[in-house]
Amino acid sequence: MKTYIFSFIFLVFSYFSFGQNTAESQLENAKKFQEHLNEEYKDPEESPLSEQERLAFTAHNFFEIDTAFIVDAEFVRTPYETTFRMQTSSDRQPIYVKYADLYFTLKGKKMKLAVYQSQSLKNDPEYYDYLFLPFTDLTNGKSTYGGGRYIDLRIPEEDVKNITLDFNQAYNPYCAYSGGYSCPVPPAENNLNLAITAGVKAYTNKH
Repeated sequence: MKTYIFSFIFLVFSYFSFGQNTAESQLENAKKFQEHLNEEYKDPEESPLSEQERLAFTAHNFFEIDTAFIVDAEFVRTPYETTFRMQTSSDRQPIYVKYADLYFTLKGKKMKLAVYQSQSLKNDPEYYDYLFLPFTDLTNGKSTYGGGRYIDLRIPEEDVKNITLDFNQAYNPYCAYSGGYSCPVPPAENNLNLAITAGVKAYTNKH
């Protein structure tokens, strides 16, 4: 069985930035993310698609990029959390710890999301500062994948109190495209009572 292992990390590491951005740079970052995500799925070494689907694949179905879904979030460290086993779509239970809470306002509503650190990656020199943000929202099972979506982040420097959270860079787990993967299930605390009409939509093989 193939195992889902935090895809697209390099994309967000390249295009995610901390603090305030200009509207122009925000749009450019989101466009680059989409372009590279499309290229990832065309690559036979990286794509979760079957060969037939991959050869027919041209691009993901994205919501239109919307800067209203790029928010300034307060990054609040949660240093006393204990590790836990995150539920996945299989019997695999990887160990995580809640690393921080993000507080932000979106569409006039005050919201909070938790971000998690993989205990298997934190000692990896390439991914030591990787943070994982799985979430669900009111679009799931309708216009987006029913199991929720993910955003990848990085640990900011100690003096950074706010980060940019871009829902245009929300992507699907591999389980949205193929069976045989083990994908983390977003914890209940990360369920947003709002339709996040940004990022990747539900997958269909009609490309």
